[in-house]
Amino acid sequence: MPKLIGKATTVVEHDGLTISELAGGVATKEDVISIAKVTVTKPTSEPWLTLLTDERMCVIKGKVEFHYYDDDDNQQLQVLTATAGDTVLVSKGERFRPVFPDGDTEYIPVCTPAFTPDRCIREDSEETKNVAERLQKLHKKKKAVVEPSEKLYHMCQKSAWEEAVAAGKAYYPPTFEEDGFFTHATAVPVRLIGTANHFYTSVPGDWICIELSYSTLKDKAGIITQFEEAKPVGSTKVSEEFENWICPHIFGGIPSHIEGVVTNTFPMKRDDKGNYLCIEGLTD
Repeated sequence: MPKLIGKATTVVEHDGLTISELAGGVATKEDVISIAKVTVTKPTSEPWLTLLTDERMCVIKGKVEFHYYDDDDNQQLQVLTATAGDTVLVSKGERFRPVFPDGDTEYIPVCTPAFTPDRCIREDSEETKNVAERLQKLHKKKKAVVEPSEKLYHMCQKSAWEEAVAAGKAYYPPTFEEDGFFTHATAVPVRLIGTANHFYTSVPGDWICIELSYSTLKDKAGIITQFEEAKPVGSTKVSEEFENWICPHIFGGIPSHIEGVVTNTFPMKRDDKGNYLCIEGLTD
């Protein structure tokens, strides 16, 4: 027989954007699906997002622009525009930014499995950090099972990586054993800039960002990656900014000699004081 299972709950209210969850981890305490109603009253945008769920966004009023970069061309911004009556699928692992150029917009997002903060990687600014903090509080009673991202990113000294490649061996970061026999990584490359500036400004020389394949590490190299909370690097603790992050930890080195593990490399740009500015071709 039909039964009431929950009640609409406002989970986000920021800068003209209101999200009311109708079903999911907060409104109905379930993990299979989440449904919400989003109302936008003025021109605004969300930060860049990478979902670890599939999300269908059904526009019922106004216009939504989906900003993204092609897999084959990280330098060219693409825009998909959806208007009233359109439904857009954002697949798991895709990085995008919802932009609302006109305001006066409503849409229904449906996530499978349900939305949780652990399944949505947000590239928040100082102005939007409070949104992420509120979402963490609302969901803190339920720990989600995080599904993996296919693309992983690790930064290292260029000279150390080239030495491993030349020798046809696996690369291991300097703190590999001290950290617990794993290699730090991220699914959100822009986070490497803040991480580098927290841990590595005193380390001289050229640095690079290595793009890795999660599935090839697992299937060809037998290396498991776990998605869990951020952890210290050597004796340096994580920044408070990183405490809500879910990070991929690769339990092994990076085998430079196995085809398909490394899918790309990008130089990291620094200033004359050693600060990291961007990953060229990826975050600039």
